[in-house]
Amino acid sequence: MKQHATFYHAGCPVCIDAEQSLATSLDPARFEVEIVHLGQSPARLPEAEQAGVRSVPAIVLGGSVYHINHGADLSALK
Repeated sequence: MKQHATFYHAGCPVCIDAEQSLATSLDPARFEVEIVHLGQSPARLPEAEQAGVRSVPAIVLGGSVYHINHGADLSALK
């Protein structure tokens, strides 16, 4: 069974680089990766906050949040 991974970002250069470098590097046989652009899908902000995301880019794997560099605080996207 594949593990779900959600990659949250806001479209900034740091976020796009992390998406291209990290999120697309996960083994598709092991992970189902969902890419969420919070600038285009602001309704998903509460979901990201509930998952523990505090800044983007970030990836949630198995219930754990991994913040990657620091592009923007989630509060700046509200």
